[in-house]
Amino acid sequence: QVQLVESGGGLVQPGGSLRLSCVASGSISSIWTMGWYRQAPEKQRELVATITRDSKINSADSVKARFSIFTDNAKSTVYLQMHNLRPEDTAVYNCYADFGYGGMSYWGKGTLVTVSS
Repeated sequence: QVQLVESGGGLVQPGGSLRLSCVASGSISSIWTMGWYRQAPEKQRELVATITRDSKINSADSVKARFSIFTDNAKSTVYLQMHNLRPEDTAVYNCYADFGYGGMSYWGKGTLVTVSS
């Protein structure tokens, strides 16, 4: 059982930066993957970036040059550092964690990022 709580969303101008945080609690030692997905209005949820316990990163082509993902030393918190934000990045960003191949997965409630002038 894992609980995920996101923070850091808000309103930012195009070209600006924002850092999202997600704190995990519960069975932390069982987590293999942590990361972020997002869902814009009337669109499907899509991968943003994930990182595994052995530091393998998977990320969407649309964000590779602008976003970075990293964890704290205990691997209980995952961050998404976002630069050069675009209006198309506007979405609810949900934290994600899983126990590895064939294991359980968990979702946070989400934090809203709005990129607008």
